[in-house]
Amino acid sequence: MIRVLLVDDQPLIRSGFRALLDLEDDIEVVAEAADGEEGLALVREQRPDVALIDIRMPVMDGIEATRRIAADPSLAGVHVVMLTNYGMDEYVFDALRAGAAGFLVKDIVPEDLLHAVRVAARGDALLAPSITRKLIHRYVTQPPPATSAALEELTSREREAVALAARGLSNDQIAGHMVISPLTAKTHINRAMTKLHAHDRAQLVVLAYESGLVTPRHR
Repeated sequence: MIRVLLVDDQPLIRSGFRALLDLEDDIEVVAEAADGEEGLALVREQRPDVALIDIRMPVMDGIEATRRIAADPSLAGVHVVMLTNYGMDEYVFDALRAGAAGFLVKDIVPEDLLHAVRVAARGDALLAPSITRKLIHRYVTQPPPATSAALEELTSREREAVALAARGLSNDQIAGHMVISPLTAKTHINRAMTKLHAHDRAQLVVLAYESGLVTPRHR
């Protein structure tokens, strides 16, 4: 059973998401909160698998709540997915750096929301397509800084796996490309995350672009 916490200051959003999620046999909404401070307290109390957290809220915003969740080793099993009306702004980058596993826009279709919750519960990163496009555009229009020294700690195979993950490939696809087993691909990704201090796959992707390891492709 996937345990979900909803954190949003709009009651209508929370009730709509709860009604949809509670219809699924493998998903349970364990609690709701109207601001980040209350949400953080409930995360510590309930230890959900997935926390759907709005970016902009009173008392404590979603970014600060996410930062505190990511900084607490006892909450390592909680995967935060940010909710936004805006699609993309500076808050998205701040939240990815804070430890968010991904982003969804609030007008997401029901099927995509359910898929997103299941993907996040597995520990995989996810970004709504509109956000992914703008994320790539950000790095197309703004040259990345010099390669981080931290990347030098990666083996050549780990660097290759990270670059493929940044292109959106799954572990199975990375394995096929590198001609290795899916387990080995996962090991390369996990070791890279540890060396780069990336909270999850989403942060790993951001680091790959920011460091210059991956250069966005112009279309």
